[in-house]
Amino acid sequence: MHAHQMALALAGLAALPASALAQEHAIIVNGKHKIIQEQTPASIVSRSVEDIERTTNVINTEDALRYFPNILVRKRHVGDTQAPISTRTSGVGASARSLIYADGVLVSALIGNNNSNASPKWGMIAPDEIAGVDVLYGPFSAAYPGNSIGAVVNIATRMPEKLEGSLSTSGSLQHFHQYTTKDDFGAHQFAATFGDRFGAFSFWLSAQQTQSDSQPLAYATATRPAAPSAAGTPLTGAFTDLNRTGAPIAVLGATGFEGQTQDNLKLKLAWDFTAQTHLMFTLGRFGNDTNSTVRSYLRNATGDTVYAGGPFNIGGYNYTIAATTFSNNVYAFDEAQWMRSLSLDHSGDALDWRIVASDYDYEKSQQRTPSTALPGAFTGGAGSITRFDGTGWRTLDSKLVWRGIDAHEISFGAHGDEYELANNRFNTVDWLSGPAGALASAARGKTRTYAAWAQDAWRISDAFKLTTGARFESWQARDGLNYSLSPTLNVAQPTRDADKLSPKATLEWSFAPDWTARASFGRAYRFPTVGELYQAITTGSTLTSPNPNLRPERALSTEWAIERMTGNGSLRATVFTEDLSDALISQTAPLVPGSTTLFSYVQNIDRVRSRGVEIVAEQNDVLVHGLSLSGSATYVDSQITRDAAFRAAEGKQTPQVPRWRATAVATWRPDDKWAFTVAGRYSDRVYATIDNTDPVTHTYQGFDDYLVFDLRAALALNAHWSAAVGIENIGAEDYFIFHPFPQRTATAELKYRF
Repeated sequence: MHAHQMALALAGLAALPASALAQEHAIIVNGKHKIIQEQTPASIVSRSVEDIERTTNVINTEDALRYFPNILVRKRHVGDTQAPISTRTSGVGASARSLIYADGVLVSALIGNNNSNASPKWGMIAPDEIAGVDVLYGPFSAAYPGNSIGAVVNIATRMPEKLEGSLSTSGSLQHFHQYTTKDDFGAHQFAATFGDRFGAFSFWLSAQQTQSDSQPLAYATATRPAAPSAAGTPLTGAFTDLNRTGAPIAVLGATGFEGQTQDNLKLKLAWDFTAQTHLMFTLGRFGNDTNSTVRSYLRNATGDTVYAGGPFNIGGYNYTIAATTFSNNVYAFDEAQWMRSLSLDHSGDALDWRIVASDYDYEKSQQRTPSTALPGAFTGGAGSITRFDGTGWRTLDSKLVWRGIDAHEISFGAHGDEYELANNRFNTVDWLSGPAGALASAARGKTRTYAAWAQDAWRISDAFKLTTGARFESWQARDGLNYSLSPTLNVAQPTRDADKLSPKATLEWSFAPDWTARASFGRAYRFPTVGELYQAITTGSTLTSPNPNLRPERALSTEWAIERMTGNGSLRATVFTEDLSDALISQTAPLVPGSTTLFSYVQNIDRVRSRGVEIVAEQNDVLVHGLSLSGSATYVDSQITRDAAFRAAEGKQTPQVPRWRATAVATWRPDDKWAFTVAGRYSDRVYATIDNTDPVTHTYQGFDDYLVFDLRAALALNAHWSAAVGIENIGAEDYFIFHPFPQRTATAELKYRF
C-alpha cells in the first residue's frame, strides 16, 4: 500500500473524540474559574480530560497530544526532556514555531529552535491536573506572537471545589530489538495530588516521581574506508549498514541508554476576591537525574569488549576508533528548574481581563561527559562539565475582552518577555566528580520583546462574522558573547533590533444550518531565538562564531475551511498555505563568503512555500450506541523555492515536513464503566537535509515512514477507583525518527481518587 493510500485509509475512520472546530467564544472552565479567552479565528481541536483518559495511555503530559491532527510529539521514551512538537509545516527541529501554555503561562522554551535544550517544559504540568487541551492551528490570532506559525497548545488545569486528592501508579515495559540490542526497558511512576477549598481560598498540590530506562537513543558508527585492507587487529561484532546519505558504514555499538529519575512538584494557590475576580500563584519544580551509558558490539580475539583505539580490521577494512566515538554518549545530567507565575483575572458579562506574569529559572543544569576512552572512562578521568545555570525567561501578558458594543467583541493586550542564554563548558580532571577547571567555551546572550495587539470580532449579521486584528512587536538581541579556549575565540556580538507589524483577518460565513465557511489571512514574524543567534558553531576541532545578524522569519499564511457541526459529530476540510521568507533553517554552507570550508548552522533561507489539505472528522454513536470514530488526514507540499546560499536546495522538500500524516481513533463505551480504544498514527518519510541528499530512511539519523497502532482498555470501577491497560506500537514497528523509536510497549495504570 502506498503512503497516500494508507493515510486515506486511516482518515476513513475519522478525527479526535470531542474535537471542537472554530468556536464562537472559547471559555475553558478551570474549577470554579474560567480562562479568559478572546474569540479565536483559527481552527481549533479540543479534548476534555474525560476524552484523554478514555482514549490515551498518558504517563507524561505530552502524551495527551498523541492523536491530535497534524501534531507529532517527538517523545523518545518515558520522561524524555527533549520532546518538541511538529505541526503542519514545521518539523521537530523547529520548536520555536509553536507555543505551549498552561493556564496562560508559557512552558515553551523559546531560548532556541531545536529538539534538544529548546524543548517544551512538559514536566511543569502534572497529568492529573489537566482539565482540557485546545490546539489552535496557524498564526491567525493577534493575541499570540509569530511563534504561532505552526500551532498554539493551550492546556487548562483545574482547581478543587472541595477536599479531593488522588494516588496513582503507572508503568510501561518496552521490548526492543535492533542489531544485537535485544532487551526490555521499563518505566514506572508514582503520583499524588491533594487540594481543597476554604471559602474564597483554594489550593492544589501535586507530586510525582518517574523512573525510566530507555532503549538506545543513538548508535556509534564509522564510515567505511574506500579500499579494503588486511591491516589492523581483527575485531568482530560490527554490522555493515548504510548511513542516511547511502554511504557504507560500520555500526560499532548502541549508545544513549538513559537511566532517569525525575521529581515534579507543583503548588497552586488561588484567592477569589469576588465571584468574578481571582488571584492565582503557581510554583513548580522540575528535577531530573539522568545517567547515560553505552554498549559496544566489538570484540577482539579473546572476547574482550573494545571501545576505541586501532588500527583495527573490521570486515576487511581498516579502522581507527576515536576515544569520543563511544565516550561522547556517556554522561551524567543533573538539573533543577523552577517556574513561578502570578495571575489576576476578572470575568463579567461585558468585560473580561487578565494579567499574568511568569518566571522560569534553570537553577541547576549540569552535564558531565568524559573525553577519554572507554572502558577506563567508566571509572573517571578527564572530561567536561556543561552548565546552563542562569538560563531562563520572564514574561508579562495582559489581556482585555470587551463586549460592550452591539455585535462587536473587542480584545486587546500587551506583552513583554526577556530570554537569557548562559551556556558554559568547563574542563575537569575527573568527569565523574571533579571540580570545574578552566572555562573551555561559552555562549551567552539575551533577547527581549515588547508587543501590543488588538482584535475586533464583528458579527455583521446572522450569517457573517469578520475578525480583524494586528500585532506590533519590538524586538532586541543584546549582550551576545562567544568564547573558546581552544581554538581561540572571543567575540562580543553586536546588538540587534527590529520592529514589525502583523495584520490578521478572518471572514466566517454560516451559509446553511450547521455549515460554516471560513477564510483566514495572517502575517507573522518569528524572531531569532537567543540560541540561534549566539550558540557557537562546531565542525570537528573547529569552533566558529555564529551568525548574530539573522533576520526574522516572515510568514504569510492563509486558511480556507468549510465545516459542518451536528450533535453527533463534525467535519472540517481545510486548504492552507504558508509562504515563509527568510526561513530560519540549519544548513551546510560556507560561513565566510568566498571560503570553501563548510559549516552546519542556522541561516536565513530566502523562500519556503507550503500548500496543504487537511480533513478532520468525528462521529459519535456510529452503527451501535457508544461507538465513536474519529480521525484526520493531511497532505502538504512544502518546498524550498529559493536559497541563494545553496542552490541545490531549490525545489526540494522542506526538511522534517512529511507529505502525508494521519491519525485515527475508534472508542467503544458499552457502558459508563468501560472504554475500549484502538488508534493509529501514520507519517510519511521526511528528509533531514535541505537538498534531500539523504535517501536512506531506516538507519540511525534517518527518518522513516511509519504506521503505528495502539490499544487501550479503561475501567472506572466506581467513584474512587479506576484502572487501565494498553499497548503502544502493537505491531512492534521498527522505525527511526533520527533516533531509534520505541517498539512494542505495554502500559498499565491504577488510580484512587477521594
